[in-house]
Amino acid sequence: MPVRSGVLPDQVVDQRYRVLGHLADGGMASVYVALDQRLDREVALKVLRSDLGTDPSFVTRFRREARSAARLSHPNVVAVYDQGEDDGLMFLAMELVNGKTLRQVLQDEGPLSPRAALDLLDPVLRALGAAHSAGLVHRDVKPENVLLRDDGVVKVADFGLARAVTTTTATAQTGVLLGTVAYLSPEQVARGVADARSDVYAAGLLLFEMLTGERAFHGDTPIHVAYQHVHGVVPAPSSRVAGLSPELDALVALATARDPDQRPADGSAFLDQLRRSRAVLSPDELDLRHRADSSAAGPAAATAFLPAPLNAATTRLPAPAGRPSASTAVIQRPDAAVAPPSPPGRRGMRAWAVGALLVLLAAAAVWVFTAGPLGLTNVPRLAGLTQAAAVAALDQDRLGADVQATFSETVKQGTVIRSAPGAGAEIRRGSTVDLVVSKGPERYQVPNLVGRTLADAKDQLAANQLSAAPPTEAFSETVPAGLIISSAPGAGASVKKGTAVALVISKGREPVTVASWVNKPADQAVKALTDQGLTVDATKQEFDDTVAKGAVISQNPAGGVLYKGDKVTLVVSKGPPLVTVPSVTGMQRGEATRVLRAAGFQVRYETFMGGFFGTVRSQSVDAGTQAPKGTTITLVIV
Repeated sequence: MPVRSGVLPDQVVDQRYRVLGHLADGGMASVYVALDQRLDREVALKVLRSDLGTDPSFVTRFRREARSAARLSHPNVVAVYDQGEDDGLMFLAMELVNGKTLRQVLQDEGPLSPRAALDLLDPVLRALGAAHSAGLVHRDVKPENVLLRDDGVVKVADFGLARAVTTTTATAQTGVLLGTVAYLSPEQVARGVADARSDVYAAGLLLFEMLTGERAFHGDTPIHVAYQHVHGVVPAPSSRVAGLSPELDALVALATARDPDQRPADGSAFLDQLRRSRAVLSPDELDLRHRADSSAAGPAAATAFLPAPLNAATTRLPAPAGRPSASTAVIQRPDAAVAPPSPPGRRGMRAWAVGALLVLLAAAAVWVFTAGPLGLTNVPRLAGLTQAAAVAALDQDRLGADVQATFSETVKQGTVIRSAPGAGAEIRRGSTVDLVVSKGPERYQVPNLVGRTLADAKDQLAANQLSAAPPTEAFSETVPAGLIISSAPGAGASVKKGTAVALVISKGREPVTVASWVNKPADQAVKALTDQGLTVDATKQEFDDTVAKGAVISQNPAGGVLYKGDKVTLVVSKGPPLVTVPSVTGMQRGEATRVLRAAGFQVRYETFMGGFFGTVRSQSVDAGTQAPKGTTITLVIV
C-alpha cells in the first residue's frame, strides 16, 4: 500500500475534503484546515503520520477508537465527524475550533487565579464525565488537548487517540512519550493500564499547572519524570505559589493520589468535589493572582527537557513562519545557546561518557517499556475458551492469569466467561489478567425438612441459599401439629439459588364428628363412617327382640368427636332368637294357645265348620321347625 507523508493545498482527500491550509504539526499528525465539500463547512483535518499507517495493529486500533470517539456528543468535546483512509493516508475530520490551547494561555499569562483555573477545569471535567459515562477513557489529558474557543467555550480534543497510537511502534521517537509523560498516572507508567481514574489524575495535574504556571514534576529525562509519578507525591500548589488556599491543595492531592482507589471514581465525581471545594473558598482566595519570579523558576526550567508535541489538532492558529521539523521531538533545551566546542581533555571525555551512559539508559528504558518485557501488548480474546486454553494464550503473550470461579446459567463449566482487562485492552507484558471461569449453573439441594419446625426449616433453607415460601397448613395423621409435613420441591431436588420452597405445616389429626347409628341399617352406618376416615368393625351380631335384623343394636363410641383412623365398633342385630315350634295339633284350642305362647309365639285362629269341637286340626308352622320368637302361628280349629 503506498504511503504519503502529507497533503498539499487544494488537494482533495477522500473525494470530499479540500485542503485550504496548514495549521500545525505534531508528534503523530499534521493538522490542516479543510472544506467539507459535501456539507459546505470548514473542518480540522488531522492527517496521521505516514509511517503509522504501515502498522496493521495501529490501523485497526485507530479505526476502533475513532468510531468510539465519534459516538461521544457533548458541548465540551471536540466533535469527530469522520475518519477514513485515502490511498494509505489516514485522517480524522474534526470540529474546527477557533481559539487557543490551554498551553498557549499558560504561556501567555502564567499562573491563573484559582477562580479562572476552576472555571476552566469545570467544563473539562464535564467532558470527561460524559466520556466516562459512555465507557470512553481519554488517556492523554494535557493542556495541548484543552481548547479555549474565542467565545469562551472550553473543548477537550483527541478522545481515544492516545490509546490508538500506543503500539510497539510508538516509541520515544514519535514524541508521544516526550509530550505526555508529565501527565501520565502511576498505573499507566507502571502497568500500562488506564481507566477513568487515570484521566482524573491528569486533570489534577492540569489544575496544579494552572495554579502554579509549571508542571508538578521535573526531570532531565522522561524516565526520571515517569519515576516520580510512580514513586513520588504531587507537591501542594501552595508550595510553589504562596497564599493558595489549603482547600486547593487538598483538591489536587485528592485527584493525584498514587493509589487509584483513593481518587474520585471518574470525571463527574471529581467535578462534584471541585464544586464543593469552590463553595468554601472566599472571594479573596478565588481571586488570588501571583506571577512567579523568573529568578525562582529553576524547577520550571527543567520542563524544557520534556517538550510537548504541538497537538492543537482542532485550533486555528496563525500560520507558522516555517514548518516545524521532526527535531521538535528530540530531548533538548530550546533556551540553551549552542556552546562552542570545549577543548579536548579529561573533562570532555568524562562529559562524553556521562552523556553516552544517559543515552544508553534512556534507550534501554524505552526498549523495556516498548518491545521489551514491560512493553505493551493486547489482551487476547479469552471468553469462550477453556481455562487451560486461556492460561496458555496469556502465557504465550507473556501475561499472567488470576483465575476466579463463578456460577453461570449460560456458560459451560470450566469455560472463561470474561477477562479483565477485556479483549483488545493494552497492558504491560508481565501483567496479570483476571479470568472469570464458569462453575456451571448455580444449584442447591433442597434439604429434608419433614418433621422440622418452621423456624428450623427456614434456617436449613437459608444455609442452602434457598428461601421459604409462605407456608400452608394441612391435617396429618402421622406428623404432630406445628411440624413440616412436606416440601415442594421435595428433599434432594436441585434448584436455583434463592428458590422459594413451599412448605406444608401439620395441624395435627383431623377431627371427625360421629353420629349415632343405633337402630339404623348397619350397611349405611359402615359406609358413612368409612367415608369419614374412620375404621369400622361391624362383625359382631346378636339376636335382639327389639332391633330389626341388619340394624345396629349398639355403637362404641356412641358418638361425639373422633379423629381420622379411629375405630368404631358396631353390634348388628340378627333379629329375634329362633325357637323350636311345639306340636299342638289335636290339642284343644285353649291348651294349644297356652303352649305356643309359652314358647314365645303369637297365635291366630281359623275355624272350620264353626269350630264346634274346639280341637286344633292343623298349625301354620310345622312342629319341630325353628321360627323366630314372636312369630305368629295360625291354628285351624274344628
